[in-house]
Amino acid sequence: MPALVNYSGDEDFYPGSVFSNLMDSSLMLSLGPHVDVYCPPRKRSRISAPFVFSGDKFEQKKRPSIDVLPEECLFEIFRRLPGGQERSACASVSKRWLTLLSSMRSTEICGSRNTESLNPDGGLVSSNADESTNINEESPLTVSIENETDLESDGHLTRCLEGKKATDIRLAAIAVGTSSRGGLGKLLIRGSNSTRGVTNFGLSAIGRGCPSLRVLSLWNVSSISDEGISEIANGCHMLEKVDLCQCPQISDKGLLAIAENCPNLTALTIESCPNIGNGGLQALAKRCSNLQSISIKDCPRVGDQGVASLLSSASYVMTKVKLQGLSITDVSLAVLGHYGKAITDVVLTGLQNVSERGFWVMGNTQGLQKLKSITITSCRGVTDLSLEAIGKGCPNLKQLCLRKCSFLSDNGLVAFAKTSVSLESLQLEECNRITQCGVIGALSNCGAKLKALSLVKCMAIKDMVLALPMLSACNSLGSLTIRNCPGFGSSSLAMVGKLCPQLQHIDLSGLCGITDAGLLPLVESCEAGLVKLNVGGCMNLTDAVVKAIARLHGGTLQLLNLDGCRKITDVSLVAIAEDCSLLHDLDVSKSGITDLGISALSCAKQLDLQILSLSGCYNVTDKSIPLLGKLGQTLVGLNLQQCKSISSRSIELLVEHLWRCDILS
Repeated sequence: MPALVNYSGDEDFYPGSVFSNLMDSSLMLSLGPHVDVYCPPRKRSRISAPFVFSGDKFEQKKRPSIDVLPEECLFEIFRRLPGGQERSACASVSKRWLTLLSSMRSTEICGSRNTESLNPDGGLVSSNADESTNINEESPLTVSIENETDLESDGHLTRCLEGKKATDIRLAAIAVGTSSRGGLGKLLIRGSNSTRGVTNFGLSAIGRGCPSLRVLSLWNVSSISDEGISEIANGCHMLEKVDLCQCPQISDKGLLAIAENCPNLTALTIESCPNIGNGGLQALAKRCSNLQSISIKDCPRVGDQGVASLLSSASYVMTKVKLQGLSITDVSLAVLGHYGKAITDVVLTGLQNVSERGFWVMGNTQGLQKLKSITITSCRGVTDLSLEAIGKGCPNLKQLCLRKCSFLSDNGLVAFAKTSVSLESLQLEECNRITQCGVIGALSNCGAKLKALSLVKCMAIKDMVLALPMLSACNSLGSLTIRNCPGFGSSSLAMVGKLCPQLQHIDLSGLCGITDAGLLPLVESCEAGLVKLNVGGCMNLTDAVVKAIARLHGGTLQLLNLDGCRKITDVSLVAIAEDCSLLHDLDVSKSGITDLGISALSCAKQLDLQILSLSGCYNVTDKSIPLLGKLGQTLVGLNLQQCKSISSRSIELLVEHLWRCDILS
């Protein structure tokens, strides 16, 4: 008893033993007729749940939980939630609830625009469409609520999941959260999580919850099969564009589901899908009459039957065709030429089974009357005869790009130039039978509309003086690109300058053989005024040609690239500073300039440089840092990489001073 009287509460208070019969929760304990002791508790109880005294033990009450309900009951509760905000909030509770909500189709929700449901007592259930939700992409089970008016489910939202973020949980959250914010319109999945990536389950959630989906793009998602694609097709009837790349489990069955349920399909891209073949394409041809664009690449099971079916069925609406790495033959190109009445753009790449006859028939069928652009790469069937046929059969052709066409020679190029009256852009890359004669002949015969000529890696072009007859000038040409053609030298440039007096954009990067004597006649013949000039890698150019460019075109020149011109010195920068008032972009990387040249640029009052590259200029030192700071008032980009004479501390100070300028160091 004295121990009880002296109890100070320093130790835990255990009900039981002496106090086991005390049912009163009061702190006043009556121990006898003469002793009342007050015992204040000094420690928080370790049990927070409600208790009931029963004999010598406590029994904890079990609170009722909604989670004990079967999914059928939860489904009926969730479908009667008044709005998207409430559904999103419930989806944030647990993965089980999110999974259940994402399994509901929009037509199963009471009060949706497509369904009217009845209460048990016969009354209509209506939903509150004034709430809007937004899925937090960082935590797919977290939903934030925004105060904005609910929009029609027209599919104006876009979601893109890449790499580790591409999971089924995120797709389920997107399916639940976007329904009341205007609906999901575009879904792009790039790659997938290696451990818990996207599967048919996630795609099925999108199919059930996002009927407004119009664009679906799947890249490198190996776990998606026909089941997921079928769920999308069954639930997203508004689908207009499908892009499938590296999806090995998707076959003709998936395309068949799209064909049966998505009549509004206008664009189809299939790449590296080994199980898709002619059957799926034929199904699309029968049912998708609005198909306007097709792109098929590296699908070994696709042949003439599938391609021909698509081209012939959509002859009046198909506008863009891209066929790459397929085993099709001359038949497909014949169908393309005959039925391509509305086609404007064609890309043909790596068609090894198409011969000269296929390209010749494509041009001679006269069906490609609206064709404006054609790109042909690595096709052995492109010869002199077939290219001439294309020129005759495509009167509105404006852009021609030929890459790695090894059987094309000067004769075919000149013949095409004579027949193609609407040509505006001609690009030749790695066409190694084209010589200087072919280029000059094409320029003089292309008509009055050619605006751009590009020659890249054409190794057969040799610099020589040709005794050519009087040729008509190409006054329409405004852009000339000759890159990495080592045989194109000063004589060829001078001849081009005589034929093309209206050049404004010139790119001669990588032409190691040209000198001042070749470039000066070209520069002097540009009557319209140069706007862009790139002579990067032309190591033999000197200050003399730069001074001439500044004097003749300083009032129009906006871009000048002298990268790798080691003979360029401060003299050129002085001329630029004095005469080039409109210059915005200057590259003098790996040249011979010093701090004096930078000083001249900084003192120019009319100069308004925005981008300056000094990479590899070893003679530029820390003395230029204050000068660059002065130039930095207008600069948005500065390249100081490999400037070994500038210390890292000076660059740090410059970065602090020019905080609006992107500095590479």
